[in-house]
Amino acid sequence: MTSSRRHLLVGGVAVAAAAAGAGAAWWRQQAVTATAPGAEPGDAAALAALWALRLERPEGGELVFAGLRGKPLLLNFWATWCPPCVKEMPELDRFHQAFQSRGWQVVGLAIDGPTPVRAFLAKVKVGFPIGLAGLAGTELVRSLGNAQGALPFSVLIGANGQVLQRKRGETTYDELAGWAKQA
Repeated sequence: MTSSRRHLLVGGVAVAAAAAGAGAAWWRQQAVTATAPGAEPGDAAALAALWALRLERPEGGELVFAGLRGKPLLLNFWATWCPPCVKEMPELDRFHQAFQSRGWQVVGLAIDGPTPVRAFLAKVKVGFPIGLAGLAGTELVRSLGNAQGALPFSVLIGANGQVLQRKRGETTYDELAGWAKQA
């Protein structure tokens, strides 16, 4: 191999590595972007699908989303195998306890199997309803603005049925309380 070909090959590899590094850095930044408020083109269809959902609950029974319309709703997609999801669960429950008297609803949608969800909820008690969305729930995650399907993912829907906030990545009570005050 000639010296000039070697330099071209090494240069090409360096450019490819730099592009891959920049892409990875961008993706990580997107995964922790705080909020992306406002409507997106697919919101109407995604919300129509959401309000039509009927999901099994871990303790039995059914979670019927049509009954949740008309009040502000914090929807959180999570899984037992997702460390940030597990870490934020007490924050979500704290928000639920503090804001339910003001008309706020919180629903967790588990992108997981029923057995691990039931085992997790036996150890970590939450006062808000959980729906078993399974892996099919990732399609709803994507339709609500999380193209990567990353977890956790939270969506705040106002009483008017409009998406007000979205977040990929872990959230906190303070952040959620701030969203509620702005809604």
